[in-house]
Amino acid sequence: MRAEPRARDKILSREAARRAVRAARRRGETVVFTNGCFDLLHVGHVRSLEQAAALGDRLLVAVNSDASVRRLKGPDRPLVPAGQRAEVVAALGCVDFVVIFRESTPRRLIRLLEPDVLAKGGDWAPEAIVGREEVLARGGRVVRLREIPGIRTTLLLERAKRPGGARRRSRGGSGAER
Repeated sequence: MRAEPRARDKILSREAARRAVRAARRRGETVVFTNGCFDLLHVGHVRSLEQAAALGDRLLVAVNSDASVRRLKGPDRPLVPAGQRAEVVAALGCVDFVVIFRESTPRRLIRLLEPDVLAKGGDWAPEAIVGREEVLARGGRVVRLREIPGIRTTLLLERAKRPGGARRRSRGGSGAER
């Protein structure tokens, strides 16, 4: 029987993440960094994380803490505690490491970890991507991922609040976007 790492084992402290990134770089691997709240994991998250993982050898995902999500999204969020959100993200095969961060932005974490690639959703303007300057100054790349239209946690929550909204099916049946 094959021994797979448990999702919880991929959740690292800042210092452990720094060591993991340095070890990956010593092996000649490219480290990709992305971040988000991941309050309700949906297909948009999965596709974005898969795109980000394809940009390098190791994908490190920074997940906003509960306080950070409240500052960004309002007092009713997050729906799911940070530890659980991080574990669900870590369970994805394309994700190598997960770190929870308390700040409103991941800038300090990006400075600490020094990723080779910074990946962010296509809904972000290039100049608005936090950590862009730090990564570019080190010779790294900043990549805007393809946007998955109409799939956002906020939109899903709004739909669920409408009468009959949660029962609504996607047009394609499979949820596949074109």
